[in-house]
Amino acid sequence: MRILLAEDEETIAVTLKDSLEEAGHEVAHAVDTESALALLESENPDVVLTDIRMPGAGGMEILKRAVELDEDRTVILMTGYATVEQAVEAMRIGAAHYIQKPFRNEAVVGLVDRLGHVRSLQAENAQLRDELRGIVAERMGEMVGRSEAMQKVFARIRTVAPTDATVLIEGESGTGKERVALALHEISPRCEHAFVAISCAALPESLLEAELFGHEKGAFTDAHRERRGRFEMAHRGTLFLDDIDDMPLAVQVKLLRVLQERSFERLGSEGSVEVDIRVVAATKKPLRELVREGKFREDLFYRINVVPVQLPPLREREGDVPLLVRHMLERHGGGKDFKISVATMNALERYPWPGNVRELENAVQRAVALSGEGNELKKETMLPLDHRWRGATETSEEVRPLRQVLREVEIDHIQRALELTGGHRTQTAELLGISRKVLWEKLRDFGIDSEDKSADPKG
Repeated sequence: MRILLAEDEETIAVTLKDSLEEAGHEVAHAVDTESALALLESENPDVVLTDIRMPGAGGMEILKRAVELDEDRTVILMTGYATVEQAVEAMRIGAAHYIQKPFRNEAVVGLVDRLGHVRSLQAENAQLRDELRGIVAERMGEMVGRSEAMQKVFARIRTVAPTDATVLIEGESGTGKERVALALHEISPRCEHAFVAISCAALPESLLEAELFGHEKGAFTDAHRERRGRFEMAHRGTLFLDDIDDMPLAVQVKLLRVLQERSFERLGSEGSVEVDIRVVAATKKPLRELVREGKFREDLFYRINVVPVQLPPLREREGDVPLLVRHMLERHGGGKDFKISVATMNALERYPWPGNVRELENAVQRAVALSGEGNELKKETMLPLDHRWRGATETSEEVRPLRQVLREVEIDHIQRALELTGGHRTQTAELLGISRKVLWEKLRDFGIDSEDKSADPKG
């Protein structure tokens, strides 16, 4: 541990410093208040050992400043003139312990070790909590994303999932609308029952109606037996109507009645079937425009547009591409440790992804399949050979957003520092002039995959 020893009595300072260093600690010594405060700022010690009566403002000022800079820092006060009032005040400010002179150096070293161990456990717990919060924030069901746009989607899902409100998900093709619907189901009270999905664009009108409502034996040609429809299958669960913008008008009329009455008739039947379902619908086109064009019933629109969820296209999810790529490599990489260069990742982030997350996933799968024996995924295998796009992004006259340029420079600088230290994160943080926690956060945010060598005895 890094220890600041603020002590002006030379005999005490020399012997205590030697004992602490023999125990494996790094010790910075200050002989007055001013130099101790300066070392607090520059060295950021884990533990502060300070005499109360120091030349200058004194040890209480060192205590106050140490706690201001880090409220969890361990501060131990030493004095030969202890009073109860002084001890109480020191503890109130934030001192961890109060020892009176004379003392045995071994006792102080033991106290430092015990309190320092507690601090390291607290720091480890804090890091684990941060990691857990990061996981919770970045993932929801099969979806990942830390961009502001996706955080709004996650918040909306968490808010509406416990209810039975009908949800309308709007988003371009490939944005993951079914995964939103599945997340709504999985954290809802209906999660123990069925999640039933049907694409309204995949079937002609006659078959779509039979798929939704079911049919009796002999209801039409080839109806050789009774069959339950998707509404019945989803009883007490969730029914997901994908591509509802492609639903024929005739079927829309019957769907409206089911949503109103929560009952329907199978094709060829005269009896009603009652269902208890939660309906989630998705559209790739703005339904309001289809209503104006007469292609979608206005009354049905208002019936399903109870809680709208706007799913952003990938081009509007700033910072999510590296996170998605890592997630997809976990799923499709077969356990192989694939690498992606900074230049390739930057190109992936600049590409507009008209096919959204689905197109990105296809690109990752293609690159993995074409990687052969190597473990580095190439830009050439991940991006389409669209000359117009490539020319637009590679021209020397391009002016990109400053935030994007600074991000690339920072990623490159961190990777160079990691190479210089052999992946030793503590040394890398010191080289960059930042804390280890800040370095860890940047590695996570930038998607930099680096094995921590800090615990390696050879490092």
